[in-house]
Amino acid sequence: MADPGAVASAPSRWHSLASAAGREPVALLGFAMVGSLALVAIVVGFLPLRDPLELSGQRLAAPSLERPFGTDALGRDLLSRILHGAQLSMRVAVLSVAAAALVGGAIGLVSGYVGRTLDLAIGRVMDVFFAFPAILLALGIVAALGPDPRNVIIAIAVVYTPIFSRVVRAPVLALKAREFVEAARSVGATPSRIVLRHILPNLTSTLIVQISLALSWAVLTEGALSFLGLSAQPPAPSWGVMLNEGRQHLELATHLALFPGLAIMFAVLGFNLLGDGLRDTLDPQRR
Repeated sequence: MADPGAVASAPSRWHSLASAAGREPVALLGFAMVGSLALVAIVVGFLPLRDPLELSGQRLAAPSLERPFGTDALGRDLLSRILHGAQLSMRVAVLSVAAAALVGGAIGLVSGYVGRTLDLAIGRVMDVFFAFPAILLALGIVAALGPDPRNVIIAIAVVYTPIFSRVVRAPVLALKAREFVEAARSVGATPSRIVLRHILPNLTSTLIVQISLALSWAVLTEGALSFLGLSAQPPAPSWGVMLNEGRQHLELATHLALFPGLAIMFAVLGFNLLGDGLRDTLDPQRR
């Protein structure tokens, strides 16, 4: 007999998750912050903003009604540059984490379900990646491939693939011994059908929480690599690039570094709050 959680319809599962998340204020706050950031990244090209690359004579202008965030050393509007920078950060974060979740999740599913020698071999390969500090591994990959946002996506995906593999593998080892999996196997279900229809749906909550937390790290890493000159290059509107430019004028124009730093903090905090809220929502002991 199949497990009720394994055969529950997708709409009812998502409706139950949404209802539970709606009762968690931390999850709601995180969702509001991440949602506003995603909305800005999508519609920024249609907003009545100044060109983020347009130069003007108002250099290092302080925040005002005309220019709420002021201007940088070349007279470019800082508000426009920060809002356009959200688009770059979100694109890098979403694409890199999506790639890591797909590849790492698939590896974890295969490793956990097949087990034995294959699991041992995959585990040793993953240990090699875990031997390096995450930020140093990303730094080394981008340095080898060249400074470009596309290479940052590859670097973050490579760093987070082993993490997703480990996160998925552990529950698969427990789920494959459950009664509903044994029942499916006894009636002749193929391994691929068992994994996709009975095991993978039970990993949804784990993956959702891990993805939200991974996105915060991806935003922070992209900003750090941009600051070091290994991601987007000037004059691109990148938060890390703006921080690097602003550090040269900290005494005269603090706003040059303040607003990009607050933008990174807002994005990272939003994803962390969302992840923490979802983790509390999906914890069976709190239901």
